Amino acid sequence: MLFSSAGSIVVVGAAASGLSGDVFRLIADSGTLVKGILLLLLGFSVLSWAVILERYRALRRAESDSLQFLRELEGERRLSDLRDRSSRFSSSPLVPMFLAAFRELTSGVTDGINKFRGSPGIPEEARDRILLHVRRRLDEVAAAEIDRLDQHLGILATTGSVTPFIGLFGTVWGIMNAFQSIGMSGSANLAAVAPGISEALVTTAAGLAAAIPAVIGYNVLLARARRLGARIDRFVLSFAAIAELQLEAARTAGPIEAGKVRV
Repeated sequence: MLFSSAGSIVVVGAAASGLSGDVFRLIADSGTLVKGILLLLLGFSVLSWAVILERYRALRRAESDSLQFLRELEGERRLSDLRDRSSRFSSSPLVPMFLAAFRELTSGVTDGINKFRGSPGIPEEARDRILLHVRRRLDEVAAAEIDRLDQHLGILATTGSVTPFIGLFGTVWGIMNAFQSIGMSGSANLAAVAPGISEALVTTAAGLAAAIPAVIGYNVLLARARRLGARIDRFVLSFAAIAELQLEAARTAGPIEAGKVRV
């Protein structure tokens, strides 16, 4: 029994080594077109893996920084203090939205206070106009940040949809050459057909090897980007509510100091 098990291991190892050697030999002996197709598929595969790794790291950092930023926002009474600390969460898509909306809010409050100085507060019409500008600015930056989250994912979608067909083209071309060789030699036995068909099927395997990780990576990363996109949409609503509260609390004199609005 011991001898049988050891012999089986040796046979399996030899078969795996022989299979690997056969594949490399098939690639080395293949035609120029097949080699070109394999190089193209290799390029797609390397590019898709680079996108997967880069997007995974970027989305993970963005999600982590967003959670920390939201915790800081919930516990902070002064938006100006949070603005000064926002550089700690530079990977979060919420930070550019916050900074842009904060500038719009402080600018609108300052202009309103200067325009309606002496009145008991900023008129409701002016507050509504400021809120409209803040909301519009939030929507603009949010759209840009959502586009940034989806950056390069199209490469994965293209790789997943195109590479199987590129590999299939190489297979069809190789089978055509195999049958042409059969016609020229006049022999249709398995020994004559098998090498050409094996060479042809290598491109299909390479196409699938490039496509499968790209499709999986695309679906996983797209789901993660969509979760961050939903968080961006919720932040638009929450900051609009914060801005409304700040405008309700704005007064004509106290908030201005050295040309800045304290919010």
